[in-house]
This record gives sequence, C-alpha cells and structure tokens, in this order.
Amino acid sequence: MSTLTVWEQALERMEGALLAQFFTREPVELLQALRRECDGNAVVCSESRVVVPNAYEVELAESVHDELTRKGSRVGQELTDSLVRHGEKQGYEWAGPPAVHITRSHHVPNGRYRVTSTVMPNVSAVGFQQAGH
Repeated sequence: MSTLTVWEQALERMEGALLAQFFTREPVELLQALRRECDGNAVVCSESRVVVPNAYEVELAESVHDELTRKGSRVGQELTDSLVRHGEKQGYEWAGPPAVHITRSHHVPNGRYRVTSTVMPNVSAVGFQQAGH
C-alpha cells in the first residue's frame, strides 16, 4: 500500500470522526450523499476533463441543524474540504470555487437532510444566502 493511500485513508477516518462530533446521526451517510450529488452531476467534456457543480446546499432537519449550530459552524467548511478531496481523487474540475452551505429546513424528504447542487460563479458559503438559496 502506498504512503499516499495510507494518508488518504487516515484523512477519511479523521473526517468521519470530525463529522461525528457535529452530527448525531450517520455522518458518513451525509458525506456519501454529497459525493453522490457531485458524481451524479459530473459532465464529461473530454477524455481528460470532467466538470462538476461547485455550489452544494445541505438542508438539515431542524433538530439536526440545531445540534450542528450548537456545536459550531465550521461544518460547512469541513464538508467543503472533504468534497474537494473527493473531487481531486476523481480528477474533477470544479465549475467555480466549491462551497457547501448548510441551511435549516422544515421539509426534508428523509426527515434528516437533502443535498442539492448547482453551478454558481464566484460562490462562497456566505454568498448562498445573498444569491437567494
């Protein structure tokens, strides 16, 4: 096993542990949902160029959102960092600066979260609210 692979596996374990501090329910499932959203919206432009959306919105059920904000607000950045690592591993090109924005929702289909994505130029997590998301 190469050193890089060992390092990547260690990072993934640390990610899971960090997210577990913020979410009481299956943090790995949320991270997998983000990755699926990214992978599912990849556009193959050429043999060497695959573009993915850069703006991801994670709508959380009120109870999950309350738990998240009670423990800190860096989860959006941690999820963004994790998604960027996933994109790098897949060889993706972002449609713009990647960002994950966390919001509270009364109506999430599974009672926990909903993940959506779009292409937004020059997006930041703060910019989501200003862009009307």
